[in-house]
Amino acid sequence: MSRSWERKVQKNQAQVNKQRKKQGKAPLMAAKPNAEKLDTFKGRSYVMPIFLLLFILFYVVVTLSSGTYKDTGTMFWVTVGCYVVLALLFMLRRPYLSVGGDFIRSRRFTGDRSIYVSNIKAISAQKGYIVVEQQKGGNWVFSRVINRFPTDQMAERLRAFSAQHGITFTEK
Repeated sequence: MSRSWERKVQKNQAQVNKQRKKQGKAPLMAAKPNAEKLDTFKGRSYVMPIFLLLFILFYVVVTLSSGTYKDTGTMFWVTVGCYVVLALLFMLRRPYLSVGGDFIRSRRFTGDRSIYVSNIKAISAQKGYIVVEQQKGGNWVFSRVINRFPTDQMAERLRAFSAQHGITFTEK
C-alpha cells in the first residue's frame, strides 16, 4: 500500500473519530495504531513568575513614587498588565519531560524539543537534579527546587531508558 493512501486513511479516520467523539461514541479505530507510550513527568514553574511579579512591583513602586507618574498614561498600566499576563503564562505552561522509545522530549523556552538516542552522551542523577548531556548543544537540567519535578521517579525511568539504549547513567 502506498504511503499517500495510508495518510488519507489516517486523516479520514481522525475526522470520523472526531465526529464520533462529539456524539459521545467510542472511536472506531485509533488513528495511529502503533503510537508508542510516553512516560511524562510534569513540573511546575515558580521562579520566573515570581521574578516577573517582583520586577513589575518594583517598576510600579518606582514610577508611583517619582514625579513622572503624572506624565504616564494608559500605556503604563498596559505594560503592568502585560507583565502580569506573562507571569501567569509562565505559571500555567508547565514544564515536562517525556521519555519515549528512542527519544526524550521537553519544553524549552523556544518550544518543545526532542533529543534522540544518537545525540545523548550521558545521563546523571543526583538528589533533586537530573542532567541529560548532549553530544551537541547544552545540557538539559531538570530540578526539583526550580521546577518542582519528581526527580526520583524520573531517575528510575531514565535509568531504564539508558540501560535499554546503552547510554552512560551515573548516580551521585
